[in-house]
This record gives sequence, structure tokens and C-alpha cells, in this order.
Amino acid sequence: MKRAYLNAKLAGGNGGLLIENGLVVAAGADVTKDNVPGAQMVDCGGKLLLPGLIDMRVFTGEPGTEYRETLATASDAAAAGGVTTMIVMPNTDPVIDDAAMVDFILRRARDTAKVRVAPMCAITKGLKGEAMTELGLMKAAGAVAATDGIKSVTNAALLRRTMTYAKDHGMLIVQHVEEPGLASGVMNAGEAASRLGLAGSHAMAEVMMLERDLRLVEMTGASYHVAQISCAESAEVMRRAKAKGLAVSCGVSINHLVLNENDIGAYRTFFKLSPPLRCENDRRALVEALREGVIDVVVSGHDPQSDDTKRLPFAEAAFGAIGLDTLMAGLLSLYHNENISLSRIIEAGCEAPARVLGLPQGKLVPGAPADFCLVDPQASWKVQPESLFSRSKNSPFEHRTIEGRVMETVVAGQTVYSAA
Repeated sequence: MKRAYLNAKLAGGNGGLLIENGLVVAAGADVTKDNVPGAQMVDCGGKLLLPGLIDMRVFTGEPGTEYRETLATASDAAAAGGVTTMIVMPNTDPVIDDAAMVDFILRRARDTAKVRVAPMCAITKGLKGEAMTELGLMKAAGAVAATDGIKSVTNAALLRRTMTYAKDHGMLIVQHVEEPGLASGVMNAGEAASRLGLAGSHAMAEVMMLERDLRLVEMTGASYHVAQISCAESAEVMRRAKAKGLAVSCGVSINHLVLNENDIGAYRTFFKLSPPLRCENDRRALVEALREGVIDVVVSGHDPQSDDTKRLPFAEAAFGAIGLDTLMAGLLSLYHNENISLSRIIEAGCEAPARVLGLPQGKLVPGAPADFCLVDPQASWKVQPESLFSRSKNSPFEHRTIEGRVMETVVAGQTVYSAA
């Protein structure tokens, strides 16, 4: 049955969206009440109608640590946050490092998740950084890219061989750029770390790894994506790499765009992230890089942790924060506070991830999957633990009032979340 969403604000102006059989039939100003006879009509009341977000960096606890998160609970949080496709990391127990595990994740997602799920597979067996996995087999099984997730591949020779192999199989390599020897601290190195008496990790740990990897990209011609950058110098390195014509891309977490190291305050462990939150100058540089298009993708960096590992002294607490529930609101805060256009936000949250990963989602054009969300950009809500759908509650936005609420999320033409 056809369904028409009318009286909406779209990226290109006011109009509507017509869907049928899980696909977009038409979108734009021509979709009006008079032009959709026989369709079920939904009045959007002038709210934003956007493509569903594609989150390229989601950690779950399934399999192995389901007490932190399952694919089902993560998908609940995703739907509430306007995310219609989540890309899950291979850092599970067991690791997603063979075709059978890729198949397991896809079957579990099919049976339990309400949004689309696609796995990235491991670059190295067991995430140990010692031996390359069978990337070709895992791509054939359904892996959309290869990464060691929160771990960097530090062995340059191994990464070069992997890049060469991945190029032959058309596989994207996604790297967490952090030189472990320089990143042993628990927060950003600087005045704030000294004041708090905590060990710092210097931004140079990220920049050095990034520059090394880009040299390997030049050697091999591989497709390469930086999972997250966190500082001004990394943005400058990426700006130069793109000016040289390298086919590289990068992401940033919403946390690094809206928070800085001072938010840690009195040792608040929900702000202990990897890479760490940097200084305000770095945050502003990242926002500008996003505005310019140097940064391609914004991710949630959703990394659920239990109370047992977060309610500890800062130095002992686990790294990570959840983010699926609040991703849309975080993106809209850039629209409200940083004057970043809606079209740029849609590009970074929807279109660019689809393009980088070769997915058909991300745009509301005829023939595309009917994955979208209806959003009230002015609706404010307070982030309380009981308002979050994620199984873990370690949100850096806890107790904050934020603007922008997802009212409805649709995947393949089916409503999977409604705020009503």
C-alpha cells in the first residue's frame, strides 16, 4: 500500500514523500495531497523529514557480553535516535574474524533487530595485530569493511600487505589511528590533565599513526577510512591528503564535535573516551573541518559499558560512551549552535556513510530504500537514564536538556519507532 508523508520540511525545501513496498516512489514539492490518490496520508505538520542516519561506528556486546548491549537493544536505541542502519564493530567475543561469524551477526540481526545491521570484520585474527584475516571470504559473507575497531594495526608491514589484499577484493580498510606507545594516558594531555593529576595521551599519537597510514595508502592505492579524528592537526593532515587527490575519508564522533576535555569536570567517567576529548581549539577545528567537508562522516561512537566498569575512579574506569539514542539531537545541536546547514548534516550523517560503504541507503530519491525519520528540531528533552533505550546508560549527555527529538523512524517502509 502506498503511504504519503505530506507537509514536511525536506532537505531541498517543503514537500512530501511517497513510499510503496519499502521503497521511495517520489519526494519533493510535487508530492501533495492532490497528487497521491489512494495513498494513506500522514500530515507531518511542517516537521523535518530526513533520510535515516547511517552510524558507521557501533559497538555491541553480542556475542559475548550481552549484559552491556545486544543487537536488539542497540537497535531500539538506534531507532529512537533516528539511525536506520548501524554498522557494528568486530570487537566481540568471539571476534568477527571469519565468514561464519559474519553470517552469525547477520542472522541474529535479521531475527532480533528492528533497524538494518551490517558488520565490519576484523583486519587481524583475534584483533591481535599479528595475522591477516580472510577478507575476501568475509566480504562475500556480507562484511561491509574491515577494521580492528578500537585497536590500531600497528605493524606497518602487516597493514601494507592487508591494504594490497583488500584493494584486490574491493574491501575498505577502516583504522583507529592511535600509536599505543604515545596513547597510554586516560585523557587528553595538557593543562586539564595536569590539574586533575591524570595521565595524558598526546594528540601526536593520533597524528603520527594517521600520517604513516596515508603513506601506506599512497604505496598501495587501497581504499582507506579513518574511523575518528579528534584534533586540529589531524584535520589539517586530512585536508592535505585530499588536496593531493588521495581517495581517503574520515569520521568524527558527535562527542568530539560538541564536548571538550573540560566537560570531564570532577572526574566524570562517562567522558572517558578513546580517542580522548581534546581542548576547545581542537573541537572548533573539527567543527570547521566538518563544515568544509574535510570530515566526511559523523558517528555516534556508541560503546556501551556497564556500571561495574564505569563507576570507578577515572584512571581505572573503562573507555567508552553510548550515543545511538542521542545522535540526531547531537547533530541538530550543530545546526542550532554552530550554524552548520541541514544539508551538510544530512550529507555527513546519511549520504557520505552510504557512499563510503557502497550502500543504497542515505538518500530519499525514487527507488531508494524507504528509510527515514520525522524530527521536531525544536523539541527539547532531558536525557535521563530511564529515557534511554540502550541497555547500558553511560551517556555523556546524562541530565542535559537537548533540542531535537525523533518523532518517528521508518525502515523499509515500516515504522520501527514512534514517540507518540
